[in-house]
Amino acid sequence: MKTPREILFARHRAAEPRLDAIREAVVSGLSPQGTRPHSLSPGVQAPWCGRLTTLWRELILPSRRIWAGLATVWLGLVIVNLAQRDPVGGGTGRLVRPPAAMMSWQAQQRWLDELLADRSSWPVAERPRTSPPRPRTEETEVMAA
Repeated sequence: MKTPREILFARHRAAEPRLDAIREAVVSGLSPQGTRPHSLSPGVQAPWCGRLTTLWRELILPSRRIWAGLATVWLGLVIVNLAQRDPVGGGTGRLVRPPAAMMSWQAQQRWLDELLADRSSWPVAERPRTSPPRPRTEETEVMAA
């Protein structure tokens, strides 16, 4: 019994000589200049042009879906960042902040002032007095009975 692969090869074996003739006609029609990389003008090639095309072919093209995804994420981040900006008040050009934000900012300023206040006038606490540690040999021994 023949496999499906053998059946397909048998059907298409008659087309091989015609396909070979077409392939030869196409290859003979190609000129050596058609295979050269694109240049700015005939005979002059920018030194960075070859590097950029190589970089483009090796880094960008194989993973263009990933690059498109990263670009979409960055675009989304920019849109969210612009949407969360503080609104600018009418014709004054000053930022309009809600009262709760101003109160929070004032509370933070008070705490900062307390932390950075001059502490030279504060009373100094005394250190607790402790007796120096004694060697273990001076501890009382329990007499065995």
